[in-house]
Amino acid sequence: MDKPFTIFSALGSGGVPVEAAMSLIGLPYAVIEAPTWEGEAEQAKVAAINPLKQIPALVTPDGETITESAAILIWLADRFPEAKLGPAIDDPMRAQFLRWMTFIPASIYSLFWVRDEPARLGGPDPEVQARIKAATAERIADCWSMMESQVAPLMAHHGGPYLLGDTLSVLDLYVAVVSRWGPRRVRFYEAAPRMAEAVRRVDADPRLEAFWGARFPFFDGWERLGQQG
Repeated sequence: MDKPFTIFSALGSGGVPVEAAMSLIGLPYAVIEAPTWEGEAEQAKVAAINPLKQIPALVTPDGETITESAAILIWLADRFPEAKLGPAIDDPMRAQFLRWMTFIPASIYSLFWVRDEPARLGGPDPEVQARIKAATAERIADCWSMMESQVAPLMAHHGGPYLLGDTLSVLDLYVAVVSRWGPRRVRFYEAAPRMAEAVRRVDADPRLEAFWGARFPFFDGWERLGQQG
């Protein structure tokens, strides 16, 4: 049996799209559960691998460490082209693939460092923290709306069911997971209705049914849970 990859991850976290990609590729991997936002004990699990004490962090069978969700996803798509999870370097869609794979962590994902602990920037005042939560929710929705304004015409042009064409890519996986965080899916659907069509296909992909059930379960009302948070 091939030596497995090791992924430092957590339920519902930014490691989930990486796990999903590895599942679709068919790679053997082991998960070290490390919800680092829960405190120092969890952060200690990943500290030796990632000095930022953040997940996801991937350790390859050769012992190489890769951090940053977008970097890991792009690397997986490039390293295993037979899985068709991303456009090749000479593909006409490559530039847009890289654009949006970079946009998500730079413009959206990064805001969760603030949202998870508003006191980091707002101090102990609950009212200030509430304003930070509200402002970051609006900013995230605005970013999804901006991405929609650029991606929706692209989808109309290529006519495929996914963000980049006929094939599910790691970009689809990335958006499917990040759009489930605050301000949650109902707000995402409003901000990005065309992209939402692709994301719902990812949710319903039969290849991922068991995976979602284990790593980011759906349940009654999940799309609205914490919508204002």
